[in-house]
Amino acid sequence: MSAAAAHSRTDAVPAQSGEIILEVRNLVKHFHVGGGGLLGGHSAVAKAVDGVSLSIRRGETLGLVGESGCGKTTTGRCILMLERPTSGQVIFEGRDLTTLAPAELRAVRRKIQVIFQDPYSSLNPRMTVEQMIAEPIAVHGIVRERKARNERVQELLSVAGLLPAMADRYPHELSGGQRQRVGIARALAMEPSLIVCDEPVSALDVSIQAQIITLLEDLQDRFNLTYLFVAHDLSVVRHVSDRVAVMYLGKIAEITDRASLYAEPLHPYTKALLSAVPIPDPVVEATRERTVLRGEVPSPLNPPSGCVFHPRCPIAIEECKRVIPSLKEVRPGHYAACIRL
Repeated sequence: MSAAAAHSRTDAVPAQSGEIILEVRNLVKHFHVGGGGLLGGHSAVAKAVDGVSLSIRRGETLGLVGESGCGKTTTGRCILMLERPTSGQVIFEGRDLTTLAPAELRAVRRKIQVIFQDPYSSLNPRMTVEQMIAEPIAVHGIVRERKARNERVQELLSVAGLLPAMADRYPHELSGGQRQRVGIARALAMEPSLIVCDEPVSALDVSIQAQIITLLEDLQDRFNLTYLFVAHDLSVVRHVSDRVAVMYLGKIAEITDRASLYAEPLHPYTKALLSAVPIPDPVVEATRERTVLRGEVPSPLNPPSGCVFHPRCPIAIEECKRVIPSLKEVRPGHYAACIRL
């Protein structure tokens, strides 16, 4: 291992207090692209996730934010084992999921569910709402008798805020908000401990977004759920999260509790993101300081040397081109990856 790589390694950033339900250690996911095919060409490696470490305690919501293409969705898919990590560990309730055989993993999948971004594409158009919710209950043997299973489906629909009559409908007969509620009911059917919410409200109207967020919060209190809330909308994340992790080009730039991140961000990238969020007060909006980043987000096929943010960073120095910053505790419970801090 190179000195730079060794410097970038970090243990999972601990959650504030309580039982740790999920611990991600130095997670890496690289995709090989190009090469072969009719046109041939050279293959390359896209570093979608490049050394992510984080942890979540039971009952907590961790927001994972960043620009499109930063690797936040891939991180969620690796936690779900929908993508096999290139390296690193995903420890859920004390078991490293990356070492489990498919049969062992199937038993664990019940406890980790997902709510997808697009509720239409994630639902089977040929199945009714009742069939979609009942199928995983039957497959995992949660409720074996058909009558009891149908009663369970009705109960889940009610919990998700849907009428019993919705059970016989197909996805195309539902609105976007109703489809997302079906997705939530389907996730709850597995009686999970952890739910990965992959931008669950970004495809919905603003008024419906508020309803779904309120529902998720109510369900968390009712069933003691733990959420990894993946999103790009900082205002939504501020509302739902206990702690927030900010990603940039496959790496964690900053992670801390919600209040500290929004009141006193440390990393220059986080400051730039927050300065772009509109403020309803026109006086404050007109007078506040803005951080405008130069250039574009580099490609994960060819990330910059040293700190991946240095080409756009307003406080970068020459050393930033060489040193990969570790995620260090700058203040109690407040971690940032920047050598200038």
